[in-house]
Amino acid sequence: MSQMAYGRLMAVDRDHVLRTAASLLTRKSTATMDEVAKAAGISRATLHRHFAGRDALVRALESLGIAECEAALDAARPEEGDATGAVRRLVRAVEPAAGLLAFLYTENQLFEGEDRNAGWARIDDRVEALFRRGQQAGEFRIDLSPAWLTEALYGLLASAAWAVSEGRVAPRDFTHMIVELLLGGALRRAES
Repeated sequence: MSQMAYGRLMAVDRDHVLRTAASLLTRKSTATMDEVAKAAGISRATLHRHFAGRDALVRALESLGIAECEAALDAARPEEGDATGAVRRLVRAVEPAAGLLAFLYTENQLFEGEDRNAGWARIDDRVEALFRRGQQAGEFRIDLSPAWLTEALYGLLASAAWAVSEGRVAPRDFTHMIVELLLGGALRRAES
């Protein structure tokens, strides 16, 4: 096997392991490395060759989650059209990654200290810009900061992902639930 073919095989295996780990950890956040290895169909030793421990696995999942968020933002085109429509597009685009993001949302070590991945700041900036644009256009309330609306969106995404994964909510209702609740509180209303 050529070095390049071997490298592609390893990349495919790593991606499979990451996606399997993401799927398992979104359903069971306390899963052990042994459980991750078993779910991926590999030995614990093979898992440790890819990821030195749980922290390394979580950091790799973080990179995957950031990449998927950025791809969803690109697909949603948040700078186009009205901000309300852009929020709807964003929620719809991020839905496939919502379970992974819900898991990452609970991993406090990802958001503390100096080791915080700059990808989260890029995502925050883009989402906050969407809410700011909506405020400037008169669509969204100005008494709620763009940072708060962004955090509210993240919380709703995580909550909806958990509710869907537990079977308490139909998957087809994911976007509707989030958008209606968020925008129901964020939309600017005519003063009485």
